[in-house]
Amino acid sequence: MKLDGSHLDDLALGAVFLATGGGGDPYVSKLLTSLAFKKYGPVTLIDVQDLDDDAHIVTIGGVGAPTVGLELLPSHNEAFEALVAYEKHTSKKVDALVSFEIGGGNSLVPILAALAKGIPVIDGDGMGRALPEAQMMTYAICGACPTPAIALDYEGNVTSFTTQDTHTYERHIRGLTQASGGMMLTVEHPMTGAFLKHAIIPGTMSFSVKLGALLRENRGSADLLLAPLKALFKESVYGECRLLYTGKVTDKQNSIVGGFDVGEVSITSFDEQQAQMNISIKNEYLVAKLGGKVVASVPDLIVIVEYETSNPINAERLRYGQRVAVFAIGCPAFYRSSKALDVVSPACFGFDLDYVPLADI
Repeated sequence: MKLDGSHLDDLALGAVFLATGGGGDPYVSKLLTSLAFKKYGPVTLIDVQDLDDDAHIVTIGGVGAPTVGLELLPSHNEAFEALVAYEKHTSKKVDALVSFEIGGGNSLVPILAALAKGIPVIDGDGMGRALPEAQMMTYAICGACPTPAIALDYEGNVTSFTTQDTHTYERHIRGLTQASGGMMLTVEHPMTGAFLKHAIIPGTMSFSVKLGALLRENRGSADLLLAPLKALFKESVYGECRLLYTGKVTDKQNSIVGGFDVGEVSITSFDEQQAQMNISIKNEYLVAKLGGKVVASVPDLIVIVEYETSNPINAERLRYGQRVAVFAIGCPAFYRSSKALDVVSPACFGFDLDYVPLADI
């Protein structure tokens, strides 16, 4: 499949929906990608099964607090510069790129780098959504070491990493990100084609294009969007889709803690007759409670959209008074495995509760 400027709006819109509030705001990245398409032409989106087994693959994306990304804007060439720095550091040529996460701006960063480098992007990602930490990627869960890796800051400084495991890498990259303005671009998790074939959530880039098209074509009240959404997700790796709540944002608390956007949003029903919904945030929407009872939790997807337009809202753009709808989507089967839940269950984020799949709630 060839991706070009005609797919960009739908790709970005679908990716923001799947990002569950995280992944970074896509607006500036979309503008940069549009310019790159005009300069270089389309990018090749390839199925992971079509990769050569010995192909050298890396992930590329932004690390940090999405709120910072609203002010510390990316430049048009930093994704390419980061990739070149990685190849110089490792003396290895990169054959294709793959996303950290199918989330917001991070879904477009690999395209920017691939266009400038003239290499393909793989149809898939390492989360099937957005999650805040490196050890939560499918690549790491399946045993890929995140290093050798490099990080590029907004001043063009390059830092290289060599660590023994992903948890150590996560601490180091997070500390450097905080010391470097709160946002960095990283190239990491080198993998072979053979490894990636069993360590990826496949098809999420092309699915985002379909999802974005559905959101665009059904623009309007979130209540009317539910039926087409359910039909689309039923035939995907996600499965379950339900509308949890509609109402108005009546409170939002947010701060940058340890390099993450951490907070909580409260939503009150339009008729004020239902219990209040509270959603906990760590870059992404993690746990939704209705009257104190959990109705959805990570690793399932919690998505907040504008009620009248059904446009998904990143967590850093939530504001008091917004009229919203809250959807819940089942996670890919990979994240319901015990190996994955060891790093992505609600307890891993500090919540005193067990994960219950959305379909069982």
